[in-house]
Amino acid sequence: MTRVAFVIPGDLALPTGGYAYDRAVIRLLPQAGVEVLHVALPGSYPNPGAADLEDSAAIIASLPADCILLIDGLAYGAMPEELIRRFNRRIVALCHHPLALENGISPERAAALHDSESAALALAEHVIVTSPLTAKILAGDFGVPRARITVAEPGTARKSRALGSRSDVVNMLAVGSIVPRKGYGVLVEALHGLKRRNWKLRIAGTARNLETVDALRDQIRLSGLDGHIRLIGAVPDRDLDHLFETADLFVMSSLFEGYGMVLGEALQRGLPIVTTTGGAASETVPDGAGLKVPPGDVPALRKALDDALADPGLRARLAEAAHRAGQNLPTWEDTARIIAGVLQGLSGNGPNLVPPASKGP
Repeated sequence: MTRVAFVIPGDLALPTGGYAYDRAVIRLLPQAGVEVLHVALPGSYPNPGAADLEDSAAIIASLPADCILLIDGLAYGAMPEELIRRFNRRIVALCHHPLALENGISPERAAALHDSESAALALAEHVIVTSPLTAKILAGDFGVPRARITVAEPGTARKSRALGSRSDVVNMLAVGSIVPRKGYGVLVEALHGLKRRNWKLRIAGTARNLETVDALRDQIRLSGLDGHIRLIGAVPDRDLDHLFETADLFVMSSLFEGYGMVLGEALQRGLPIVTTTGGAASETVPDGAGLKVPPGDVPALRKALDDALADPGLRARLAEAAHRAGQNLPTWEDTARIIAGVLQGLSGNGPNLVPPASKGP
């Protein structure tokens, strides 16, 4: 059986899309014929100190010699080239979202991450990404040969259709970590012009950036929207299920998404959607299943929200289209099978889906 060490920084239990993806892959790879060992690295990535890099080297050096390394991009893209060369093992990189494209970092930091990520990806025998858009970005901007990239889109668990709030108040839901890239400030600014409508918004997401959280709370208070918007933080899966079940409208204001897993959840549950077209979000939500606006465009987002809030019939039509689309989304078993095929191809225990690594000129 193919053996893989899945190397992931930080706390695997954190309620983010990337960690949810990793948890599902760890759970399901054995069913697809791959023995998987979860290997935890320090949680300081993507900004590790020298001590954390040395700890990472020691952890990986202790692994069985026959393990393929599957390394989460949150760590891999920030690893120095000389560290990766010390691993002396076959490497598959998993890129959820290029680190250099994260919003809220300085141009200098973005450039440094672009260089480190490009160098790291060049040392991987294969790269798994979560969307066709990310594959295109890595091939075009990071120099990864397209033949070395495999798309394994996130799966979507099959859940019952949302019932809605069944009240006169339109219950909106947004889900995602509170970081600059999610564009919550744009959403609050858009909603500031819609006080005349009868709505509430719940934002569920990990407070990964306290400065961003504090700024968002201040913006909500200064906009007079305290009674409309609640930041409820990270919630366990059971509570998140309840939030989806009782929502009337799903909203995503993200500036960029590598895929947008929560959009898949909203589709599968048959929720009408208002979303930006940032990154792969436009591809994740089919036309007719949601109202789409350019990322960062406050007037366009305000109009789409106003249209959805004002027209129950529009919400119903969007919901029907969303539910139909949601039934055709891949399952997590599909995701695991794709990743297993890559790993088995590298190990010689399955179909050869991966071309041999280039040895240079």
